Amino acid sequence: MLSLTDLRHDRPACPEAFNLAGHVLSRAKDDPDKIALAVLSLSGSERWSYGRLEATVLRLAGALKAQGLSEGDRVLMRLGNTVEFPLAYLAAIAAGLVPVPTSSQLTGPEIAKLAADLEPALIFAGEGIALPDPCHCPVVAEAELHDMAAHAPMEPVPGDPDRPAYIVYTSGTSGTPRGVIHAHRAIWARQMMMQGWYGLGAADRLLHAGAFNWTYTLGTGLMDPWTMGATALIPAAGVAPAQLPLLLKRHDATIFAAAPGVFRQMLRAPMPALPKLRHALSAGEKMPAVTRHAWTEATGKQVHEAFGMSEVSTFLSGCPGRPAPEGTLGFAQAGRCIALLDEDGRAVERGTPGTIAVAADDPGLMLGYLHAEDETRARYTDDGRWFLTGDLGEMDAAGAIAYLGRSDDMMNAGGFRVSPIEVETALAAHPQVTEAAAVEIAVKEGASIIAAFYAGEPVPEAELAAHAAERLARYKCPRLFVHCASLPRSPNGKLMRRKIRQDYETSHDQA
Repeated sequence: MLSLTDLRHDRPACPEAFNLAGHVLSRAKDDPDKIALAVLSLSGSERWSYGRLEATVLRLAGALKAQGLSEGDRVLMRLGNTVEFPLAYLAAIAAGLVPVPTSSQLTGPEIAKLAADLEPALIFAGEGIALPDPCHCPVVAEAELHDMAAHAPMEPVPGDPDRPAYIVYTSGTSGTPRGVIHAHRAIWARQMMMQGWYGLGAADRLLHAGAFNWTYTLGTGLMDPWTMGATALIPAAGVAPAQLPLLLKRHDATIFAAAPGVFRQMLRAPMPALPKLRHALSAGEKMPAVTRHAWTEATGKQVHEAFGMSEVSTFLSGCPGRPAPEGTLGFAQAGRCIALLDEDGRAVERGTPGTIAVAADDPGLMLGYLHAEDETRARYTDDGRWFLTGDLGEMDAAGAIAYLGRSDDMMNAGGFRVSPIEVETALAAHPQVTEAAAVEIAVKEGASIIAAFYAGEPVPEAELAAHAAERLARYKCPRLFVHCASLPRSPNGKLMRRKIRQDYETSHDQA
């Protein structure tokens, strides 16, 4: 039996005239007074009804349109962890523009490089967040959004669901961050996750532990609950993981979503009874079995994981109706067509390792990489039928897929994929470093860090850390620096990152 699961018969067709923001806001007409969003602090909450949410987004869209921007213009988002982030994001899409969410942690050099690739027509700017220098387009400060929300509203611009809606940047294997272009239909495709992962309905209150300006929060924590008419609960800036159990209990959360690291931090203290919580969701990186078992033991609730990537969101998962078997990522979501392929692009037999691939006609799949047609084509099989994830897996007889790791050297830092080349390039800029290798090192069960191995003159760790921090976002910065006489290379001169990692982890296991 081949490692192929084709559930496309369960896939609904997207309307011919469609707007992502209009789809997300459509529930406002059903019950405008229902709470769409509550921003939770320990002393209370800021609440947004569906009616207020829709009105604010459409007024902001009208203000953006009045700026003389053309449909399809790109808007670079440099906003912090505030509610203005999703409001501005949806407003731009409603107006026919293409917002580009970015991490507020990106440094000046990083955002300048990204902006040169993107060529934005407008930038939303939060206080204290690095901007391109110089800026070659108008800048709208976060404070100005409040005045813009008084503008006359406009209806979301309908159009071809295949036209660009938003762009997210991801680390490319070449070391150059790539803009992943997604169509308006991407939000329609996320319906396949509602029961295939979330178990989400209109009566749910979903608390996502991430910040507003993280794409995981933007999708799972906000857009998807609003699409279903549910209530999104987001912790206010400054709320610590140890305080989340209190918020879960106090605000009657029925579903909790976070990255695995947040679960680990919450479990450091006793968990209160959470009678309203039905289950939890995890994504961004593989949750260690020890963390999942500890959570279930402490709360009595299951954690359902999902596997995906920036190019296609999640497509494999466990769910309340069909939990993932132990040691697997789960199953293909209803509506998906997933296969494990050999080097020739053919589906392997079940029980045989292969590259996890998504059918090229998946409505959640990206349109392509910005200004990188060759790299886009390289992600597909020669016949164009399959998108190759670069991840290895093995499918069992029931269709559950176990994760076997990356087929390249990409690293995972708290849910963000990081290219080793990008880190190595920053380190090699230090005058005493002759060569560098960045690898993901396991430091204990269920926990890993980015480590930098370098040759050249020894450099104080604090100096190298400061050097990296000037050039890299915090989540990309190495947490360990190891000086080496030289770095291992293959006969053809290729840096052997896997050998570096294996040698280091083996030596420390023995120690």
